[in-house]
Parts: sequence; structure tokens; C-alpha cells
Amino acid sequence: MHPSSMHANHEAGVGAEPDRPQVRMYATAFCPYCVRARRLLARKGIPWEEISIDGDRARFQQMIQLANRTTVPQIFIGNTHVGGYDDMAALDRAGKLDPLLGLA
Repeated sequence: MHPSSMHANHEAGVGAEPDRPQVRMYATAFCPYCVRARRLLARKGIPWEEISIDGDRARFQQMIQLANRTTVPQIFIGNTHVGGYDDMAALDRAGKLDPLLGLA
């Protein structure tokens, strides 16, 4: 993937810590579920790499190929496809998100 296709989140910091998996999120600028996913990750202090699919058909196709879904956000923690915001929030409620993020 070309480096210019990546958008790092500067609010939560750039890059994962060595003992934590990288978090990547395919998203659009204003979708409410993308906003919620950003808030959840920021609340946990987790940096993420955001891949904007706004108006970019190639990135959208790449997301579909990787996630087998057409909705945003699509979140990956390390090599694990978590799914969308609802999926990530469900993992958090079940106590399974922190271990996946390397926080537990």
C-alpha cells in the first residue's frame, strides 16, 4: 500500500507501542460509527492508522477485499479483523477488547 494512502491519527499519537498490535481503520470522515470508533480508541489511549475511503474507489475495493464488508468503519487489530464499531464495542463490553489491544 502506498504511504500516502495512510492517515495517522495525530490526536491519539502515531504508531503502536512495541508490545501492542497496530490498529488500522478504514473509514470516512463523517460517518457516525467512524466517529464512535475513533472516540473509543482515543478513550483507551490507543493510536490508530486511518485509511480514508472518501471518494477513493481503490481503497474502498481494498477494504472490501480485506474485510468482505462494504460498510465503514472496518477495524483491524494486528492481523485480526474486528469488524465495525458495533463489533468493537461488543468486544469491549465483553472484556475482550483490552487483551486484543495489548492493554490487559
